[in-house]
Amino acid sequence: MTLLQYLFLDLVVILAAARFLGAAAVRLGQPRVIGEIAAGLLLGPTVLGHLAGDAVFPTEAIPGLKILAAIGLTLFMFVVGMELDHRVMRGRARVVTGLAAGSTLLPLALGCAFALHLAPAYAHGDTLPFTLFVGVAVSATAFPVLARILADRGLQQTLIGGIALSAAAVIDIVAYTLLSVTVALDSASGNEAWRLLLVPLYVAVLLTAVRPLLRRATTAAEPLPWLFVGLFASALVAEWLQIHYIFGAFAFGVVMPRDKAFLHRLRQRLEPAVLLLLPVFFAVTGLTVDLTALRLDEIGVLGVIMAISVLGKVAGGYGSARMFGIPHRDSATLGALVNTRGLTELVILSVGLEQGLIDVDLYAMLLVMALATTAMTGPLLTLFTPTPAPPPTKPPVATGAADGRRRVVPPPR
Repeated sequence: MTLLQYLFLDLVVILAAARFLGAAAVRLGQPRVIGEIAAGLLLGPTVLGHLAGDAVFPTEAIPGLKILAAIGLTLFMFVVGMELDHRVMRGRARVVTGLAAGSTLLPLALGCAFALHLAPAYAHGDTLPFTLFVGVAVSATAFPVLARILADRGLQQTLIGGIALSAAAVIDIVAYTLLSVTVALDSASGNEAWRLLLVPLYVAVLLTAVRPLLRRATTAAEPLPWLFVGLFASALVAEWLQIHYIFGAFAFGVVMPRDKAFLHRLRQRLEPAVLLLLPVFFAVTGLTVDLTALRLDEIGVLGVIMAISVLGKVAGGYGSARMFGIPHRDSATLGALVNTRGLTELVILSVGLEQGLIDVDLYAMLLVMALATTAMTGPLLTLFTPTPAPPPTKPPVATGAADGRRRVVPPPR
């Protein structure tokens, strides 16, 4: 088979597996992304690699898949940045900021402390970037996946849902900022470290020059081609500045004008491309992971990672919510919600692996943590927010009629 034929075959296999397992995840009450990530793992060395991996995903086809995955990830990060809206914090800035801080600082501190213990065995470069990266990885929250979970549960319009989603937006911004700092620290030892000094100028240009131009795009007849030009130019500049292209895509989305009608149309235009290319990103991610290769001593490391990730997030979120007077059950619900990681975690891990901040073994353990913490969100919500009992039915009321007979009037509905 030719290289092009292999690419088409791989797309068929990837999209079919993602569609099938995504639908299976939904039937099990899980977010679709859980099934899509699982599909990526199954297509890698964990399952398919031991059967017919090279026959389906030959080495020469991997670079093409990685390019498609990078484009899909760029579009996804642009949409994530575009959907972040600072106005959602109006009237609840203190509690949202407190929840975001509490559910980030505790797991961040625990993760950094454990990373110092792991550094001799797993850090293949400077200890500081490795330590900070592990802390960021265990303290992230997935804003897009959380939004989907809240919508599926009918919680997106509730006060608790709004607080959780707003806090997740803040945590996302903090996570990607810390990730860019980590990548910058890792790149600072190179010959091109001077480029990092231009990052503030890049941000200033986005805010002062690009944002006004984007406001004009809302009135253009066909803005999408020029938006693509700006998006990929921003990703290119961020990559050249050594802060990774996902930060450029995310920042370009953040400076988009907050015109709801325009953003809704734009999201509808971009959604098919994202749905097509994100499963490729999951598959490329899975091709690097072999969970069957985990050693017995690494199972213990995975257990500690799970403990600090879950306890740090849930306890940090619960404690900070209680400090602001939120009732016990609602505070527990908020702790469970901010424990959702999903796609944000996968993006962070892929950057860490690509930059050499972590090796494949630690990547695999953190990936398992991301899947487990996302999958447990639904059961925890069921535990903390039980379905309310239906209101009692009133018995029929007997009333007198004009003709002296009695008739039964059904209770008011």
